[in-house]
Amino acid sequence: MIEFSDVTKRYPGGHEALSGVSLTINRGELVFLTGHSGAGKSTLLKLIAAIERPTSGVVMVSGQNINRIRRSALPYFRRNIGLIFQDHKLLYDRTVFDNVLLPLHIQGMSGTDAGKRARAALDKVGLLKKERARPITLSGGEQQRLCIARAIVSRPPLLLADEPTANLDEDYAHDIMDMFQAFNQVGVTVVVSTHDLALVTRYGGRTINLADGRLVA
Repeated sequence: MIEFSDVTKRYPGGHEALSGVSLTINRGELVFLTGHSGAGKSTLLKLIAAIERPTSGVVMVSGQNINRIRRSALPYFRRNIGLIFQDHKLLYDRTVFDNVLLPLHIQGMSGTDAGKRARAALDKVGLLKKERARPITLSGGEQQRLCIARAIVSRPPLLLADEPTANLDEDYAHDIMDMFQAFNQVGVTVVVSTHDLALVTRYGGRTINLADGRLVA
């Protein structure tokens, strides 16, 4: 499903975030990206989502070379990817329900079907009773759950999460990971970056370890 072939990503100014990375992630896997802060985990996820493009090498996602995807085609490409990044990018002037509904509206879905889909996603993450609340009134863990609901509402086959349990207490972290594990068990490919090795040990899956932009294990 995902293949990196000798991928290097160099940012303006010369910082090399990834260097010569080659790896494969198969459909239906649960994969943890580990490594120190600045190891290249976030960059790797952004390359999978075509938020960034490689400086050299090839990134293939579901048979598509991301370097060849036209800018106008990116929204269609990303419909199949659920994105959960540390910057929540929640819309604080809209309700919890409207935040989850937005990706469906962007895809052209509206009316009763969209509402049912949004409420089903909120129910999965335990926020259905707060659908009329504003995100600013939610706790940190609840905001993360809202991000997950928004990411899964389109029922994507691939879920990418960048440090999704950072700054959460242990119980909330386990709740979040339990959800990811449940999605994976029904066939969703899940890629999670984390520095929490205890979570990796607890939930298994495959581990890809990065250090200074290089794949080390």
